[in-house]
Amino acid sequence: MQSLTDPKYLVKSQYKDSSNLDARIMLHQKFSTNPQGWSNWVFDQLLQLPDNANILELGCGSGVLWKETSQRVPAGWTITLSDLSDGMLDSTWRNLVITGRSFKFERIDAQSIPYADGTFDAVIANHMLYHVPDRRRALKEVRRVLKDKGILFASTLGKNHMREMWDLLERVGSVKRYMVTSAFTLENGKEQVQEFFPHVELSHYSDNLRVTDVSAMMAYIRSMASTAEFQEDVFRLIERELKETMKQNGDIFIEKAAVLFKASK
Repeated sequence: MQSLTDPKYLVKSQYKDSSNLDARIMLHQKFSTNPQGWSNWVFDQLLQLPDNANILELGCGSGVLWKETSQRVPAGWTITLSDLSDGMLDSTWRNLVITGRSFKFERIDAQSIPYADGTFDAVIANHMLYHVPDRRRALKEVRRVLKDKGILFASTLGKNHMREMWDLLERVGSVKRYMVTSAFTLENGKEQVQEFFPHVELSHYSDNLRVTDVSAMMAYIRSMASTAEFQEDVFRLIERELKETMKQNGDIFIEKAAVLFKASK
């Protein structure tokens, strides 16, 4: 499998556009048990920022955080959304242009942020630091562009995130689990952030999945880089097991483990 910290692979394959990410987001939107929703929960953490906050999001993906909260965004906030992939930025623009809210869009590598020291009140890194080849360099850059009282909001996943799905993929497809996020997780992320930000708070988002649509689950699995080399017979075996689980239990239960690090100088 291609390295998930290889920028060329990420930009030209996994995230050349938002289709893979959209399939994964859709599963969580439809079948998560927490009615608040991830985007609203993250946004609640941002509300401590000043009314005139200058905000940078690194690796904005398809802009779903802002699409789902656009009506809550304070009028005085200046928001720059960035990604390494032009395709993702195009998807973000398409998602957000209909909101009527003003956003800036830029292609930015988190390892070299083209802004002056002390520019931003907040930097958001939502499920993306594990893709960055040199996280120390990126975190150093984030610290540099943050104001003295600025905050880094960095989310990631724990080792038990979607473990039931990974158990299935490991058993049927011989996939090694947690390959995607292992570089920056709930378990090892704090020590990485604390090297540059002495004050780090950790918040857990309480949620699980109860999936009742096997086709949506299969779309998620097919979108993953970890399954890119699977043959169709493997996908058929996975689908068969998922249908059997649905038949026995009425749904497919999947544990989630998503967290947010909030860090300051």
